[in-house]
Amino acid sequence: MPDRLFSQLLVADDDPSTREFLRGALAAMGFVVTLAEDGAQALALARARRFDAMLLDCRMPSGGAIDVLAALRGDAAAESRDAVAMATSAEVPAALRQTLADAGFACVIEKPCQIASLAYALGASPDAETDAPLLDDQEALKATGDASVLQALRSLFRDDLTELIRELDSLANAPATLVERMHRLRSACGFCGAMRLAAQAKSLQNHLMETRWASPAALHRFRSELELTLAALA
Repeated sequence: MPDRLFSQLLVADDDPSTREFLRGALAAMGFVVTLAEDGAQALALARARRFDAMLLDCRMPSGGAIDVLAALRGDAAAESRDAVAMATSAEVPAALRQTLADAGFACVIEKPCQIASLAYALGASPDAETDAPLLDDQEALKATGDASVLQALRSLFRDDLTELIRELDSLANAPATLVERMHRLRSACGFCGAMRLAAQAKSLQNHLMETRWASPAALHRFRSELELTLAALA
């Protein structure tokens, strides 16, 4: 998999069972996890230590996620002032999601947390099979039935991927548009035998639909596969 973008995580939740569940699951993925049991402890830790990302519960004694992040962003001396912030909540109505986004949270994850989704957002989910070919001629010929047709389709596909890699950063700011773009890409991948890229597009599409956020790790993984596929088409 690509180099992980996050390693040091701060997890804050006032429920002991939730804290231990997240600690165990994330530690098993290779993250270094520090726990906080309330808002005050989370803020103190984030001020004193550098974390790559923070997972903060919306409702905690002495300050929920929004309170903690506001205090942290306003403290120029805080070590984790610029850490990526993610919120957790048992209920995630549209109004809360918007409030959290306005407060600077990258995403909100509904409890009980889906570890697979969290892992993908943090860059800890497994990659597609790397021993599979980038371009599977046999699968592509099943779809097209003719080598000359396949060659023409791959030429168009290369142009499409070149445009996509230029637009990817801007599309990341419009998750709904990027979901639709991944849907179209998966169809083109099938005709051209780019099954590894299709798998990454599906993973990114699912991630976007679940979190409504294009995480840096998810984009990094997809971009890497996109660049490899473009090189194979050259």
